[in-house]
Amino acid sequence: MSLETDLLIDRRRLKRRLSVWRALALLAILFAVVVLVRPLLSAAGPHLVRVTISGVITENPKFTASIRALAGKPDVRAVIVAIDSPGGSVAGGEALHDAIAEVAAKKPVVAVMRGTAASAGYMVALPAARIFARGTSITGSIGVLMQTGEISGLLAKLGVTAETIASGPLKDQPNPFHPTSAEGEVVLHGLVANLYQQFVAMVVEGRHMPAARVQALADGRAYTGEQALKLGLIDAIGGETAARRWLAGARGVPEKLPVVDLDERPLASRWLFGGMAPVFGDAIKSALSQWLTIDGAWAVWHPAAGGA
Repeated sequence: MSLETDLLIDRRRLKRRLSVWRALALLAILFAVVVLVRPLLSAAGPHLVRVTISGVITENPKFTASIRALAGKPDVRAVIVAIDSPGGSVAGGEALHDAIAEVAAKKPVVAVMRGTAASAGYMVALPAARIFARGTSITGSIGVLMQTGEISGLLAKLGVTAETIASGPLKDQPNPFHPTSAEGEVVLHGLVANLYQQFVAMVVEGRHMPAARVQALADGRAYTGEQALKLGLIDAIGGETAARRWLAGARGVPEKLPVVDLDERPLASRWLFGGMAPVFGDAIKSALSQWLTIDGAWAVWHPAAGGA
């Protein structure tokens, strides 16, 4: 066989292989377009938006701004707030609560509690017109806690001393290097009490309950969804299907309308990282849920701290 014949055969083989790879690449591009563009197309026309709040709640201005923007979008017929969170910072819970309340003033909003919607996780459900939970959901835990560590005894055994120069006697309260003073404890208790009263006021307004009744329930304990229903902390047992059914019957929002997940990322980011975002997001939230600052006010279901 001549050299030219061999070259011709090899050239044909390479063309066939190249054609296969081109076809595979085209299929991959088409698949990516379907996966990435379909959610964007489904948002065209009337639809519902699902706002998912999961993991430890912290303040996220970008996320709250995205929620507030829903109030001015005419194609958004209703909003479903899906919650699976043990709570988080008081400020973070308040920010989400207020953003959802702005939307609820203009559109039907329902809250659907998943496994856990406790403390600040319960707080963000309060503006909803109707709150749904599973019978086994963990919710309630209405209260505020502030934690600190104190290691002066350990430092003394190690022969280590720590000095603090503060502008006033309460500037370094609490301080891990020495016990909290009596005056400091009074001030810190006052902070927690004020934050607690603000939380109670949200429940009073959101659930239309007398303040005395709310305070009787707000001792920090958690409730199952079944218990919460009997106590008036939620409205019904069920998930998103039950919520859609209620929206259709009570607010005239058709059950056949599509539901689009709220995504505050820019369009380019959704295209580039849409497939990997859930993986990284879950990893980050999992790591964050294992860590809480020891100083600061938290509205979080925290069994290790007595459930407050």
